[in-house]
Amino acid sequence: MTARSVIVGTGRGVPERVLTNSDLEKMVDTTDAWIVERTGIRERRLIRQGQKTSDLATTAGREACRKAGIDPKTLECIIVTTVTPDRPLPCTAVMVQKNLGANGCAAFDLAAACAGFIYGMSLADALIQKGQYQRVLVVGVEVLSPVIDWTDRNTCVLFGDGAGAAVFVKGPEGGDRGVWSTHLFADGDGAEFLCIPGGGTAMPASPQSVAERQHFVKMQGREVFKHAVRNMSRAAQVALEHNHLTPAELDRVVVHQANMRIIEAVAKQASLPLEKFYLNIERYGNTSSASIPIAVDEATEAGKVKQGDLVLMAALGAGFSWGSAVVRL
Repeated sequence: MTARSVIVGTGRGVPERVLTNSDLEKMVDTTDAWIVERTGIRERRLIRQGQKTSDLATTAGREACRKAGIDPKTLECIIVTTVTPDRPLPCTAVMVQKNLGANGCAAFDLAAACAGFIYGMSLADALIQKGQYQRVLVVGVEVLSPVIDWTDRNTCVLFGDGAGAAVFVKGPEGGDRGVWSTHLFADGDGAEFLCIPGGGTAMPASPQSVAERQHFVKMQGREVFKHAVRNMSRAAQVALEHNHLTPAELDRVVVHQANMRIIEAVAKQASLPLEKFYLNIERYGNTSSASIPIAVDEATEAGKVKQGDLVLMAALGAGFSWGSAVVRL
């Protein structure tokens, strides 16, 4: 029998600043009622001036280690999943490593947008299963506010900043707790539906790219909605089928908090009872790769999930990249 990778501690790092729908009414042509009806979001968190991605990630990571009862210095690997790093070079993970005092352990970033945490969890699980590491910290973190066009009401109402983290360790041989399976997918044909066109080698920064506002998130909402519902639903079904589970056997469902309409459609299409979903979208908005770990940490803290619960996770983000997982916490 093999040993599973077990989540022994979670944490979150969210900014104190709250931007409500009423605040947005003063910035763009929108209303609280319009935003709530179409997204389910009432407020989101934004960093203060001077805060960085690594700051939120460090807070989440340190809290996850505290709850796990381990010294951050004993971590063997740190994986930071983000598409909004502190800077292009070096990776954000080494800054988190430095802040946590875990110098010497492996540290790197992984970019899979909103599906990032599931991708990072899958990699952490593989590294532990291989025997390369026994203590891995995975942090999903995004600081999207600087790359949002605050004149575009179709995108600025959706996104928020935040970080969530989990410590994975090697569990006992034959144990039931831990990661049961992960399932990863991608389709580059959807790359243009959700992207930041400027800033990379395809469109290096220039006065023209800045003037044309090419360094902000661009989204074709209908296409994203369609792909999110179809692919997250199928990924959830794949995870259930792989583990020979029925929706009734799940204790909780935690999916990417992108849009309440998407979540409701996924629940219906995948035959998952909506009452089993943990929802916090109204308070955080879409925090991309931070979404699932923030929700898991918050649900754990509130007693909405507990040790031994069987949890299904699913997410889709830019790329398109998507995935699912079944975990017994």
